[in-house]
Amino acid sequence: MNTSRRSFLSTLAVAASLPAAPSSKKYRAAIIGHTGRGNYGHGIDTVWSAFPNIEVVAVADADQKGLAAALPRTGAKKAYADYREMLRAEKPDLVGIGPRWMDQRVDMVTAAAQAGAHIYMEKPFAMTLAEADRMVDAVQKAKVKVQIAHQMRTSPYAVAAKALVREGELGDIQEIRCRGKEDRRAGGEDMMVLGSHLFDMMRFFAGNPQWVTAHVTHNGAGILPRDVRQPTEPIGPVAGNQVSAMFAFNDGIHGFFASKATATTDPLRFGTWIYGSKGVLFLPNAIYPGGGLSILKSPAWIPDAKTQWQSLEPKPDTTGLQLHGNHEIANALMVADLLKAIESNSKPACNEEDGRWTIEMVHSVYHAQQSGTRVTLPLNTRTHPLPV
Repeated sequence: MNTSRRSFLSTLAVAASLPAAPSSKKYRAAIIGHTGRGNYGHGIDTVWSAFPNIEVVAVADADQKGLAAALPRTGAKKAYADYREMLRAEKPDLVGIGPRWMDQRVDMVTAAAQAGAHIYMEKPFAMTLAEADRMVDAVQKAKVKVQIAHQMRTSPYAVAAKALVREGELGDIQEIRCRGKEDRRAGGEDMMVLGSHLFDMMRFFAGNPQWVTAHVTHNGAGILPRDVRQPTEPIGPVAGNQVSAMFAFNDGIHGFFASKATATTDPLRFGTWIYGSKGVLFLPNAIYPGGGLSILKSPAWIPDAKTQWQSLEPKPDTTGLQLHGNHEIANALMVADLLKAIESNSKPACNEEDGRWTIEMVHSVYHAQQSGTRVTLPLNTRTHPLPV
C-alpha cells in the first residue's frame, strides 16, 4: 500500500469518527413552525426522533390546520398557537426554529435564547446584518448554543475534504471556486438562498475573508435600483441575474463565487472546487448522503492516462441514532454536534458567528458592485445594501 493510499484511508477513518455518538443525557425539545409562512424548514421538525434521549414536549404553529398536522408528524405532546407561550410554559432545553421565511426570525431566536434554550435553526441566518447582530447579541448574552442548518459542516464528505487539505494532499491551495445552483433563482436570489452554503464552505476551508470585489448584472448590465426585487420568499431584497465575486483570504488564497441565469444547467455545478499545487478536489453541495467527494491528484488539474479522478466514501458514526430516512442523517449529524457543544461548552460546527458571516459576504458583494471598488470585511455598514 503506497503512502498516498494510507493517507486517504487515514482521512476516511477521521471522517467516520465525527461527530461523536450522542450522550445519554436527557433533553426536552420544542419546535417552532408557521404553516404558510415558512413552514418547518428542511426536516428541522422531525430530526428529534432520531435521538432516544430527546423528548419533543411541544410544537407551536399559528396556523390551526398546520398545528394539527404537526402533532402526529413531530410526536409532540402538546400544541400551542403562540410560540412565546410555549417557551414560557414548557421551558425546553432545545428549540428547533423551522420557518424558512425570515420576517419572524429575530423574534423567534431572541425568545428562544431568553428562555434559555439551545437552538437548531433554518438558514439563511438573517435578512440584514443589523438583524444578524441582534441575534448574535441575544444568544451570546443568554449563553446558549446555536446551530445553523448549513449541513455541509458535518457532512462526512466535507469533514474528509478538510482533512485532505490539512494533510497536504492538494499541496499549497491556489484558489477555491464555487457556483450556485443556477436554477430559476440564478443571480441574487441564488446567492442568498444557496450561495450562503458556499460562502460557508469557503470559510470552512480558508477562514474569514479580508476583502471582496464583485460584478452584479442584470441581462449583462450593471444593476440599477429598478432591478431590485423581492424574491419568492421574504429573505430581503435581491438583484441581478448574474453574480461574479472574488474574496481574498489569508495566505494569498482567493475564493470565487458565480451564479448566472442560463438555459442549460446541471445540479452538479452547485458545489466547491479547491485547486492546489498537487491536485484538485470537488465537493458537490448536497444533503448527505447525497453529494460526494472526488480528488484528482494531478498538478495539471485534468485527468490523463496515469491519473484519474478518485471518489472517496467516508461514513459517519451514527451509533445510538434511530434514523428513519436518508434525509434525517444530515440534520441528525448537526444536532449531534450541537449536543456535543452543549455538553463540552464548545462552539457548534455552524454557530451564530458563522451564520452572520454568510450574510456579511452576501451583502459585501452588493456593496462592491455599488462602489466599484474593493470592499474590506467585516463591513462597517450594517443596513441592507439594496433599497428595501
